[in-house]
Amino acid sequence: MTPVLKDGKLYGRGGADDGYAMFAALSALLALGEQNVAHARCIIVIEAGEESGSPDLPFYIEHLAARIGTPDLIVCLDSGCGNYEQLWLTTSLRGIAAGKLTVRVLNEGVHSGDASGIVPSSFRILRSLLTRIEDETSGAIKLEDLFVTVPADRLEQARAAASILGDEVFTKLPFAGHTKPMATTRVEMVLNRTWKPQLAVIGMDGCPPPESAGNVLLPYTTAKLSMRTPPTCDAPAAVKALKRVLEADPPYGAEVTYEAEAGQSGWNAPSLAPWLEASLTAASTSHFGKPVACMGEGGSIPFMAMLGEKFPKTQFVVTGVLGPGSNAHGPNEFLHIPFAKKLSACIADLLADHAKR
Repeated sequence: MTPVLKDGKLYGRGGADDGYAMFAALSALLALGEQNVAHARCIIVIEAGEESGSPDLPFYIEHLAARIGTPDLIVCLDSGCGNYEQLWLTTSLRGIAAGKLTVRVLNEGVHSGDASGIVPSSFRILRSLLTRIEDETSGAIKLEDLFVTVPADRLEQARAAASILGDEVFTKLPFAGHTKPMATTRVEMVLNRTWKPQLAVIGMDGCPPPESAGNVLLPYTTAKLSMRTPPTCDAPAAVKALKRVLEADPPYGAEVTYEAEAGQSGWNAPSLAPWLEASLTAASTSHFGKPVACMGEGGSIPFMAMLGEKFPKTQFVVTGVLGPGSNAHGPNEFLHIPFAKKLSACIADLLADHAKR
């Protein structure tokens, strides 16, 4: 892919998620150096496996433990922003419980005219199994194992974020035709995206494309399930709950298997120290003209749960450039350059304030 610079945006896969981050971190430090502004000892950790769950990072964090020490501030630049008009602090991240659900009814495909009415449809059975965990009308998840109590401060932040963003909570998404949001209020949408479990079927197998489909009753259907779990939900436990419910008492005695992946738990940020809250507000006001805003993110940053567990007394600043239209993982993903510059400046101010302490 050839990067394209247009209207202050750098288009290219991986530019915003998350190739810019190392340059933003270095730019903040270089800016302080050029202005002879002091900062504390900083360690920059660069890893390239985040999209695969950061499988190697825990090893290196342990291997380099003596050099890293116990940081009192960790900055992560791999998150999102509600708009491009102010600094956004990520206060929580959802986890994920994923796996492949397969329903097999035949050892080989047979003519639908011969078998339908005798052999149950593997797709219909799969659809009925999904109904065990999700209400197909509302999209609400039925498994109590996947719910947590939303903390009071996160509820208040969701209300504030919904007020700041207005209809952009949902209009930022490329709805097709007359498709409407699942929820009726903006606050409910924010909470659905950040603190509620939600299911997405992200892949199918066993179904030929329509143009090459014959009149054959399919022997099996497989669906790849992505269940987003709340920040404080135990994702490995959620995976076990899904497997238990989906495989129990299969309709018609069909062969049902759920190949579960290892769950990745989410993360809920510790409360901000007074100095840090004041610094973030001042930095955002200085460079954007508006105060910092707080909101959870619906996606996962796999290593944040690990870092939060390893450094329980550390302060965290998680932010990023993935805002409206940036379309992470898409062919038209872009980095909003003016916003990225201001974000880097905010991080520089934050490091300077930290050093003054």
